[in-house]
Amino acid sequence: MSHLDDLPKRDGNHVTEEKAVVAFQKRLLESGAFILQSADRKDYGTDCQIEVLNQGSATNVRIHVQLKGTERSLNADASVSVAIARTNLNYLLTQPHSFYVCYHVPTDSLRICFAEAVLRQYEHGGRNWTEQQTLTLSCTDELTVEQLKTVASLAKSSASLLRDRRTGQVTAAPSEIPGMLRRQIADVHVPENREAAAKILESLYKDGADDVISAAFDKFIAVLGTDDNAMNYGYMAEINLGMAGRSSNSGRIEAAIGHFQSKLNVGSYQHGSLHYTIGNAQSALGKESEAKKAYETALEDQEFTAAPELAAKIHKNLGTSIERSGDQELAVSYYYKALHLDPNLPEAHNALGNHYIRIGDYQAALDHFDRVVFTERQLGATSTVAGWRVNALFNLTDGRGAFREIASLLGNADDHPWIWPWCAQQVANFGRATVGNARQAIGFWQRYIAAHPAASAARRELLLATFYLRAQEQDIQQTYAEFRKEFERQIAYIDDEDAALPWDRLGHWAQDEGDWAEAERCFRKAFELEGGHYGYCLGTALNFLAKFDESLPILLEQAEVIQPDAMSWFQAAVAYENLGRPAEAIAAYDQALTLDPNYDLAMFNLGGVHWNSGDHVEAKKVWAGAIKRFPDHELAATLRCMVPSLFPHVPDSN
Repeated sequence: MSHLDDLPKRDGNHVTEEKAVVAFQKRLLESGAFILQSADRKDYGTDCQIEVLNQGSATNVRIHVQLKGTERSLNADASVSVAIARTNLNYLLTQPHSFYVCYHVPTDSLRICFAEAVLRQYEHGGRNWTEQQTLTLSCTDELTVEQLKTVASLAKSSASLLRDRRTGQVTAAPSEIPGMLRRQIADVHVPENREAAAKILESLYKDGADDVISAAFDKFIAVLGTDDNAMNYGYMAEINLGMAGRSSNSGRIEAAIGHFQSKLNVGSYQHGSLHYTIGNAQSALGKESEAKKAYETALEDQEFTAAPELAAKIHKNLGTSIERSGDQELAVSYYYKALHLDPNLPEAHNALGNHYIRIGDYQAALDHFDRVVFTERQLGATSTVAGWRVNALFNLTDGRGAFREIASLLGNADDHPWIWPWCAQQVANFGRATVGNARQAIGFWQRYIAAHPAASAARRELLLATFYLRAQEQDIQQTYAEFRKEFERQIAYIDDEDAALPWDRLGHWAQDEGDWAEAERCFRKAFELEGGHYGYCLGTALNFLAKFDESLPILLEQAEVIQPDAMSWFQAAVAYENLGRPAEAIAAYDQALTLDPNYDLAMFNLGGVHWNSGDHVEAKKVWAGAIKRFPDHELAATLRCMVPSLFPHVPDSN
């Protein structure tokens, strides 16, 4: 052989590495779940990145992989051991779901070991491994196509959840971020190991973390699969949320029904328990007829219903399905059956409390609400009960108690978006029922506006509560001029559809002050915004300002169309009279007296129109009737003094 044929030998490690890469790429292709996206040119601990495929589409969800190869014999437990640098493990742990792949040359097999599994192994090994330079990787599980599909599904679910949270914050206004973070559900990391994932799911369910389970539902499904018994907890968590009206995924609840129905013939579950759970799922979907049948079947399982607490829950939920189907009386009987079995069942007391609210027996409702004590899982329901307590207390005229409940509820408003609008509705309905309510309503609306600066209706209610107190002759410790400044500040943020009544109330205050020009300004604002009955006050103010040409058409519309009452006809008569149209004035006064025969001023004014028109006989007749009917009226005394000769037959009341 020529010395020129003495060439470099190919390193055996290179051959092994190439075989590992080829075998790994083949397995990726078989799975259809990943593509080999890139090999790291500067390998600090990762040989390649693989990208998840979703129905043939690239996702940019990537997993870091370290490839190893060995020709060593298998261990006694059929595992393969390879050495890795501790820093290499740290490097892979930076990215979730990273794993090692070991190619065993003698058996031509691929083994997988997740970086997180290595960490768990050493953390629980009882040794100070963090000081070691190298670690031993023990690879037992074969890298199968199914394993790759599981990892792909888990990685995609995890990445999608994080992406949605991130983009939600990116697109939100900065002022919305704190509230979003307070309401954000905790994200649980679901490991690739089935046993570990199942234990985490069970622990979360028993701790009442239904929201957390629901948020991570797809991740648990990725590891456990849809039919695994461990997913019982995942499906039950979704059903619980559905029963509480908090699930946004009816498809999962539908799947839960199929899941638990498949267990009916297994033999390892109580039939009563399964039917009860299926009934809950049907009820969560609004399928009350099916739910009712499932609950009734559950009650037939005497072994399951031997525990009074369980039987009570079935009776209560059966009552709910019956109530939603329209039979209120029968539903109530089931609620009471539930309380007979378990006198402290909070759901039954809550259901009866709501029943008595609907029929207007607020004291009975409050008695039941007072006995509701929910568990940690049902803390949201506790807030709902407090909301109904507010309504009951207001209806029982216990405003102080209602506002105490509101103050307590508002402490949870960041976690439950319904609390602010519900409390606002209650205060709007009852805040001006009594002086005490109105005083506390002002504080509530100030707090509401601080939390919701753009709330037009809240600013309107704040002003109206103050007007109410003044109308009840309460000292609001403000002059008209002082309050007007506050009014102008608030009205600037009130929508046009909410603004007419506050302007009208302000106009009446100005009217009481004798400032008719200011009153006209306010009444005109109200009329321009909403028209209708606000024209009466504007027309009256115009009459007082002697603007009769302008007031008459407004007042005629009131008298003939909008509010054809005695007062509208009276003001129209005043306008006619001052415009020198006595015939129309007489007709208008007559109409006012027809509608209200005891309208004293209308009768005296009618006599005056006749007198000024030269019809003294008719004037005398009208005035005589007025003095007889209203002898103590100041105009009666005036007429007797000014024209005593006209009434010789009318004795002086003095």
